[in-house]
Amino acid sequence: MGDRREARDAEFQSFFIGRWPRLMRTAFLLTGEQHAAEDLVQSTFEQVYVAWRKVAAADDPEAYVRRVMINAHARRHRRRLREFLAPKDDSGLVREVADTGDRIAQADDRGVLLKALAGLPPRQREAVVLRYWEDLTETQAAEAMGCSVGAVKSNAAKGIAKLRAIPGLAETATQGGRK
Repeated sequence: MGDRREARDAEFQSFFIGRWPRLMRTAFLLTGEQHAAEDLVQSTFEQVYVAWRKVAAADDPEAYVRRVMINAHARRHRRRLREFLAPKDDSGLVREVADTGDRIAQADDRGVLLKALAGLPPRQREAVVLRYWEDLTETQAAEAMGCSVGAVKSNAAKGIAKLRAIPGLAETATQGGRK
């Protein structure tokens, strides 16, 4: 009995360590604050640990965990509707190696991008982060957000339109494309 539990704990620990940086990045983009992102990811992994057998047996455990995180984030925002704060500092955020073809990763002024994301309504922000930062398909984003594909398309389009309307962000993206 103890051996199975130890094996399950080791499997969870391996999953946890491997997914922490990516989930932290996503949580930071959703919350806009380092400490809020850490709290969100930690509470997500607490829930996942309790249900680890079910999570590990899922077809895509990472998608399952992402859905748990999105739901936890949404619950927090139902309590404090529209309390998105501009990110204060992202210096402690664990960074992944940037994809050279990723326009957002090439942006010179990260602060402008983060403030712009923080200004989006919660559902638009979730759709933009999942579709364009996490590079999920519309179907995967819809599953993660618990809504229809049409709602993802609509929220992502509205969010991108708002981001494109921000002059400082548009200039940064244009300058990043010339390099």
